[in-house]
Amino acid sequence: MSENAPARASGGQGTAPLRVGLFVTCLVDLFRPSVGFAAVKLMEDAGCTVEVPAAQTCCGQPAFNSGDRTDARAIAEQVIRAFEGYDYVVAPSGSCAGMLKKHYPELFAGDEAALARAEAFAGRVHELVSFLTDVLGVTGVEAAFSGKVTYHDSCSGLRELGIQAQPRKLLASVEGLELAEMRDPDVCCGFGGTFCVKYPDISDKIVTEKTADIAGTGADLLLAGDLGCLMNMAGKLKREGKAIEVRHVAEVLAGMTDQPAIGERRR
Repeated sequence: MSENAPARASGGQGTAPLRVGLFVTCLVDLFRPSVGFAAVKLMEDAGCTVEVPAAQTCCGQPAFNSGDRTDARAIAEQVIRAFEGYDYVVAPSGSCAGMLKKHYPELFAGDEAALARAEAFAGRVHELVSFLTDVLGVTGVEAAFSGKVTYHDSCSGLRELGIQAQPRKLLASVEGLELAEMRDPDVCCGFGGTFCVKYPDISDKIVTEKTADIAGTGADLLLAGDLGCLMNMAGKLKREGKAIEVRHVAEVLAGMTDQPAIGERRR
């Protein structure tokens, strides 16, 4: 357990389990709910009580990245209210977790009371796999997957939150799984949220190089911790006719791979 864990953390007789608020993210909610269910399973297996606040909204990253600080702040205020009272706030996305943890305080600069509230909130925010390993001290999972996989380090999770070793540590405990590293696993996939819309030609060039690197590993399955990146790479792989499945890392760690892969329809 992290030294920063609340006093009510589980582990001792008579203590209550950690109460965690799951920040689902827009893409998981709309396109891949199975990732949310996998996140809940992983945290409950680790002894947490997990709740999903109905009042949560988008993290505000699209507005923030577009320079709309007014709307981004209004969204941040709503999210902070929705997650008050939880020991931790956990998101199955390095991008969204990075927004909540690193950028929310920026929106309240100059407002002492609101800034203190935003900083207290940010201090309780973690990306899912980082939360499991760095806060809860999870060293392995009870899951099995037969096949060769490769892992993409999404930009926000890696550069803002330092998430790199954590998913690999847990994947090493999955029975039957073989991890084949890309030549450049930490190179951007070209998604970048609105970047791929504003600069489609550059984005396509980046993801083309990425899918070549993925295919070069000989892996049957591509994993990552951000659904936006996964959807971008899955779409390109499909257009290129490459038979490589794509999943969120939480689905494999939770042993929940019965759903069709990202970009595939149920037969």
